Parts: sequence; C-alpha cells; structure tokens
Amino acid sequence: MSNAGLLVIGSGPAGVAAAEAYRARRADHPVRVLTADTEPPYQRPPLSKDFLRGETEDAAMDISRPFETTLKAEVDQIDVGRRIVTANGVQYDYDQLVIACGASPQPLPVPGGEKALLLRSFDDAKRLREAATPAKTAVVIGAGFIGCEAAASLAIRGLSVTLIAPEDVPQRKRLGQDAGVRLRRLVEATGVRFAGNARVASIGDGTVQLENGTTIEADMVLAATGVKPNAALAESAGITLQSGRIPVGPDMRTAVDGVWAAGDVAFAVNVDAGRALAVEHWGDAMDQGEVAGSTAAGDEAKWTGVPGFWTTIGDTDVKYHAWGDGYQRSRLIERDGGFTVWYESDGAVVGVLTCNADDDYESGEELITAGKPPPVDMT
Repeated sequence: MSNAGLLVIGSGPAGVAAAEAYRARRADHPVRVLTADTEPPYQRPPLSKDFLRGETEDAAMDISRPFETTLKAEVDQIDVGRRIVTANGVQYDYDQLVIACGASPQPLPVPGGEKALLLRSFDDAKRLREAATPAKTAVVIGAGFIGCEAAASLAIRGLSVTLIAPEDVPQRKRLGQDAGVRLRRLVEATGVRFAGNARVASIGDGTVQLENGTTIEADMVLAATGVKPNAALAESAGITLQSGRIPVGPDMRTAVDGVWAAGDVAFAVNVDAGRALAVEHWGDAMDQGEVAGSTAAGDEAKWTGVPGFWTTIGDTDVKYHAWGDGYQRSRLIERDGGFTVWYESDGAVVGVLTCNADDDYESGEELITAGKPPPVDMT
C-alpha cells in the first residue's frame, strides 16, 4: 500500500469528523479534504438562526487536528480500482476514501421556482441575509425545521413573513397533530403568519401565487422544501445505492474495499436500532464521520445511539430523539413552561420530542435504546 493516506470528499460535519479521527490515529499519514465549498469548514446550524438574524459573522467549525483542505474542488470521478479521485481535472491518490458529500437542496418545481433562494451552504446563507436587508416582506416555503427556523429569524429581523406548508400544522405527518400545533404556536409567536393547507403554484416578480388563487407579496422567497443526498458520484463509481443513499455497515464501510461513507449520503446500520437508518442530523453526521475515520485508520468502532437533534425557533429550543421510521401512537404531556410528546410502536418508545423538558429528553433516549414502554399512558 502507498502512503497516500486518507482522502475525504466533503467538508461538513461527517467529513471533518472523519479527517480528525483518522489524523488522531495516523499522525504521520496525509489527510486531505476535497470540498466544493468556497469557504473553510463551517457549521450549518447557525446559518438559519444567529447568522441570518445578523447576530454573528462567524460560523467557522472548530478544527482540533489539522488536515489539508482543497476548496472549490468539484469531484468529477472516483476510480475505486486505481484508488484515484479526480476533481477539476486534478487526480488525487488515496489509500482510504470517505465519501461525505452530504445532500443538496431541491429547487421548487413550479414556474418561477428558480427565483426562490435556497439555504444549505454558507454562500446560500450570505445571499439570503443580503436579500433580507432591504426586504420588507418574505415568503418561506416549507415548514420543516429549517423552514421554521428561517421564517422565525426573518420575522425577528422585522420582515413580514408568511410560512407556507402543505399541512394544517408544521410536520403533522412526521410528528403528529399535537406536536404540529405547538410548533405552529412557536413560529407564530415570532410574528410569522402561518399559511397551512397551501401549495405554491408559481413565483413571480415580487409575488407568490398559491394553487387556491391567493397572491402573497414577497420581496424575497426561500424554498426550504427538502434535500437530496449527493450519491450519484458513488453510483457512477459502481456502488449500488439503497434508498437513494450509500449502504454501509455500522463501521461505515461500503461494499467496495477502501471506501467508507458517512453523513447525509449514507444509509448506515445503527447497532442499537438493529437496522439501517437514513438521518440528516448534524450530530449524527459527526458521529458517523468519527466512526468512518477511526475504522479507516484501523481501529474498531461502530455507530450507536439514538439519532437526534436540537432546533431553535425564535428563542425556544425543541429537542428530538427518534429512530425516524414512524410510530403508531403519540401523546403530548404538558410540562412547566413546555411540553413532551412521546411516540410509541408495539409497546416501546420510538421517539420523544421535548420543549423545556430536558429530563424527558434524556430519559427518552434511554427508553428508546432499551425498547422500553413509554412512562405515560398512551390511551
């Protein structure tokens, strides 16, 4: 084997964690990160919150162990036989490769959809914030967590904001009606107008037209309508995808020798779940990246723990743990200054959503991992 070391595609949380974990174990081996980004590694969670509100200019990721980063590196090809990655016509050798190229936001498939801004990269965030500076009205399309966060941040900036969603409350299909009502209240408390049961027909110059004929004024439009894993590159290299992602074991190894995958692009087996999961959470991407970097360096490591994340809507934190593949019953419990929603399937806790109920959040993770019953009557 050569001493080409580790090559990582992607500078998000999975890629950086993989690079740092490998470097910690192989201090004398080269470690290079190729990224299409124009900025050094940065954190995405602040982009829809602190950064968008103008409360910080810095989203840089803390790097504890140095590695080489090549910016604006669009990967053209992966040759797994020769162990070469080509980016912008330049060839890079590798001994071990981690594919952690994340996911991309999907443009809105309606007439004028190209006029809507997207939010994924630091460049996207800068464009969004610049557009918000002179704007008085804004429309955010999509009431997932990014959409709710961004809508609240724009309202806090003083814009008149309308949040458009296909359901009567945010994320009803994913989190249930009761949780959706609470999320809608949190968004509305920041000054956002929530327009549920609505779909966009087209985007014009300064307007958004809904399918029901309603026209909404909008100096700026943000489409927060989901992402698609950047897995086509791996597929072209001969890796068979599963559920549109790269299948890996709990050690993040693919079926191809010398290749690992982590983060949004991976369909990874979680030891505690006993099956493969598709997750798009920052913390889980870091965990998977650390496993990939560790095992690529020759150590033993596996992905464990219940996927989860925190979101901040206005000044309120909401926390969520779940396996992410649905539930049979849910029940909302009032807490002092907040709430908890328990999710259950076949008598076991499979998810917990909390607001100002950290004890439930912590105990919920333990119950989910152990497959134990909810601590409340679900009837």
